[in-house]
Amino acid sequence: MRHILITNSKGGCGKSTLATNLAAYYASEGYYTVLADYDPQGSTLDWLDQRAEENAPIVGIEGFSTGLRHAPRNADVVVIDAPARSHSRELGDLVRRAETILVPVLPSVIDINAADSFLQELLSLSKIAQKKAKIALVANRVRENTLIFGELEECLERLKAPYIAALREAQNYVRAYQRGLGIHELPPYLAWRDWEQWDPLIEWLDSRRSHPRAD
Repeated sequence: MRHILITNSKGGCGKSTLATNLAAYYASEGYYTVLADYDPQGSTLDWLDQRAEENAPIVGIEGFSTGLRHAPRNADVVVIDAPARSHSRELGDLVRRAETILVPVLPSVIDINAADSFLQELLSLSKIAQKKAKIALVANRVRENTLIFGELEECLERLKAPYIAALREAQNYVRAYQRGLGIHELPPYLAWRDWEQWDPLIEWLDSRRSHPRAD
């Protein structure tokens, strides 16, 4: 069973968007997929409620109340949507549940500074320090050819974790969310550009670089 944690202490950075789209991708590829929502706001579970029965099934779990106790033992992938402001013991508990960690970061001065501090906290956790979990950074909701996006890329490339993908700000994510879909479940004529931006992220997740057993 693969556990992928989506986390950042900064609120509003698109954790739920990344988590729902990742879960939808794996489900549409035929993996038995679980989406565990650890945020009491329940945004990812609200998305799942909109998902039609004809779409690839995803099992939703209220992680904020039950943890992963009810996750099916035969699941292939568990995507964990962490709450904002996770620090210290709560963050450590979440990290202990995962082998792979994705940190989405927005192109703003506040988010860039927060990402630097948060990554240092992550790297200090024993599981990560012992290389029993792998981290990657994702630039999220970016507008290409803007100064702030350039600053974000420079910052992410300096940090001590691989910067693997940049996902644009697009209405396709809103369209998909409202229907309980992921970006990969939209028609190609609408979403081909977004699919291309996801390719490096999927490639990294499919590689040995994203799994601690690679060491």
